Amino acid sequence: MSKLLLIDDDVELANMLKEFLTQEGFVVSLAHDGVTGEQYVLAGKFDLVILDVMMPGQDGMQTLRNIRHHSDIPVMMLTAKDDNEGRIEGLEEGADDYVQKPCLPRELVARVRAILRRHSGDSPKGNDVVVGQLVVSSERRKVFWGDQPIVFTSTEFSLIEILAKNAGTIVSKEDLSIKALGRPLVKYDRSIDVHLSSIRQKIAEISGGVNVIQTIYRVGYQLVRE
Repeated sequence: MSKLLLIDDDVELANMLKEFLTQEGFVVSLAHDGVTGEQYVLAGKFDLVILDVMMPGQDGMQTLRNIRHHSDIPVMMLTAKDDNEGRIEGLEEGADDYVQKPCLPRELVARVRAILRRHSGDSPKGNDVVVGQLVVSSERRKVFWGDQPIVFTSTEFSLIEILAKNAGTIVSKEDLSIKALGRPLVKYDRSIDVHLSSIRQKIAEISGGVNVIQTIYRVGYQLVRE
């Protein structure tokens, strides 16, 4: 059974979501502030964190930053309705996905299960994919530039894996969203763009500025073969 940590200062909503998630077969722990939630993550064994953005004191963004200093655990953000800036900031800070509040419990469960599938490596496994200096290991869910590891979030790994397996071919944003995020692309959704920007930055830091991901305007992305 997957263990979830829900960090939200809205006690009533948190208890409601816990009840629903428990009925769906998850083991759920609650924290009602960012500091406590961060301590739980570092001390406990969880498979995924559901983290509210708007909390008094240490908000969700700072909590996410602190978690990312120590752990690559999947994190799903709960953001206020139509809070586009909050969603983008969360993705840039390393969140794997987001759900708008108020959220439908069924959507939350679907998103949680999609992230857990990606993180556990339940997708088909094969040999390492090598594109120039870039090595993507589906079996180990790790990425290397030469012999240097690159630390990606679960969602970032799924995206670079898809691009690597289709190196030299344009992959549409719609396909990337369905295969990596587990949902269709919606209008004005910049999740894929933000994740790819983070991936580029991480590769550039290791490779000395090499850009291996090409943007095809209004179409999608492709991993460039050297």
